[in-house]
Amino acid sequence: MTAAPIGDVPPPVGELPPPRADIPPPGGWTVDDLDAAPPDGHRREILDGVLIVSPTPTNVHQTIALRLGSALEESCPDRFDVTQAVEVRINRRRSFVPDVLVTTAEAARRGSARFEPREVVLVVEIVSAGSQSMDRVLKPALYAQAGIPHFWRVETECGLTVHTYTLDAPRESYAETGAWTDVVDVAEPWPIKLPTSRLTPRFLTPPE
Repeated sequence: MTAAPIGDVPPPVGELPPPRADIPPPGGWTVDDLDAAPPDGHRREILDGVLIVSPTPTNVHQTIALRLGSALEESCPDRFDVTQAVEVRINRRRSFVPDVLVTTAEAARRGSARFEPREVVLVVEIVSAGSQSMDRVLKPALYAQAGIPHFWRVETECGLTVHTYTLDAPRESYAETGAWTDVVDVAEPWPIKLPTSRLTPRFLTPPE
């Protein structure tokens, strides 16, 4: 009788082996698999049953997220709450983690690790080299279908530009309300006037 090599030891009778990130479960990944996975510091999202594991973000990305969250917090009304990188669970096969988000204060008081779309007022995605299609096309389309009222996209390829959108509910899509390179000036979800210089990292390459 040959002993099983280490790493291939079968689980005890009656127990299932732990899920592996490189092998999808039958039928694809669901939020149940996310809940069962041990925390390891990686950002995991699900798009129609496909598991997306994001690479470690750059210092530029993180600085923008930090500064934007802090700036929004300064003027945020009591009925809302600003946070970062918390899961928005759209359904069992779709789950995203926005870079910055604004929720209702009622939802925030739960102290939850996830929110439902109806609890979210604004989502912000900061575009990275590996997330362009997701952040520019797929995520806004699905956030709009889920009924999230406001979406911002931050671009850094040629300086820093904040694109702001509001939901066109009958069309289940977003309408752009501005592409701001100097001052973000919007009336919703509350009146915000935010100089983009407050968000721009010192080491962001300036436009040529």
